[in-house]
Order: sequence, then C-alpha cells, then structure tokens
Amino acid sequence: GTLFLDEIGDMPLNLQAKLLRVLQDGEVRRLGGKESFKVDIRTVAATHQDLERLVDEGLFRQDLYYRLRVVTLRIPPLRERKEDIPLLTDFFIERFSREYGRELKGMDREALQALMGYDWPGNVRQLQSVIERAVIMSEGEMITLRDVKDELTHKKSTPGTLEIELPDEGIIFEELEKALLRKAMEKANNVAKKAAELLGMSYKTFWYRWEKYGLRKDDR
Repeated sequence: GTLFLDEIGDMPLNLQAKLLRVLQDGEVRRLGGKESFKVDIRTVAATHQDLERLVDEGLFRQDLYYRLRVVTLRIPPLRERKEDIPLLTDFFIERFSREYGRELKGMDREALQALMGYDWPGNVRQLQSVIERAVIMSEGEMITLRDVKDELTHKKSTPGTLEIELPDEGIIFEELEKALLRKAMEKANNVAKKAAELLGMSYKTFWYRWEKYGLRKDDR
C-alpha cells in the first residue's frame, strides 16, 4: 500500500528516528507489541517547509531527508496557478453543498473575479475554508461577492521594519542575533512561542537558535 505523511517537516526528531528505521528495515511493531513484522509500502511525504533549511538547523534528520528525497515534486502556491481557482471552487462548492444539504448552482462572476484577484497566503486550504463558509452562509442559489468579501479583505498587520546602523568596523552577526532573541523573549514576557512569532520564525527554529547560543530565560 501507500503511506502518506502530511507535513513531514513538523515531525519531532524522536519520531523521525523511528520512521527512518521503518523505511530502512521495512518492519513495524504494533503499539505494546514485542514482535516486528514486515511491511511493503510506498511512502509519499508532503510539507510546506524548506526541509534543507531544517536539516541545516538540526531540526530534521539528514539521513531521513535523503531517504525520502527520491523523487521530488514541487506544487506551486495557489497564487502562481490561479487558473486552477475556478476548478477548485466548483469542486468545493459541489462537495460542501452535498455535505450541508444545500442546492447551490455555483458562484457568480463578481465573486469569482474576487477570488482570482486574491493572493491566497494560505493556499488551497484557505480557499477551501472560504468556500465552505460561503456555502453555509449563502442565502441564495448562487454564492455572491457578499459571501466571500469579508474573508478576502481581511489583512494581517504588516511586520515592523528594523533599521540598523552598520559601523565601519563591522559587527559580529552572532551577537546581533543573540540580542534579537533576548529582546524578543523580553517583549514576549518569556513566552518562547510568542517571541518566535515576533521574529517571524517557527517555535522550533527559535528554540533551536536560543539553545544554540546557550541562552537562558533570565538572560535579558
């Protein structure tokens, strides 16, 4: 059969080691069991993260990365293949109409144009969510701009910019990075997850860098 591993980049390191053994040995052991048995599987993995960067940062096993990286397919983000939006929209309308017992005929031109003009930072899953909500909230036989515009006009706050004066003698980048980590932790009241968000990085990346420099929460 086929084993599909979604968001493989989020897998903890201890589970990565176990998965690697399964892929190399072709054996698994049931939870609580003592004996292993052979399996014949084809593995497909997906992720939205840059696995090479995670390998460099020590957050993803290099041996597992090369074990999985036999054939690689890059699926462009939705903003780079907007010609797919009408097809995906029709598919989701039909799917959610059945699921919620609605008899919708489709989406009007104005609403579809709004979907085509949006950048979709959340990719297909965001489109799916928008269509599902529109199917539920729509009052007529067609989904209109009114049913989707609130989702498309919502904007996240723009991250602030930081201007740094670079001295003629240069700087030690590691010291600058440590200072940013400390400042973010201070601003986040020692909540690492929030500090990571302030710096625009994942929690795992933030904590890896924090421990890399041997920092402590009272180092502020």
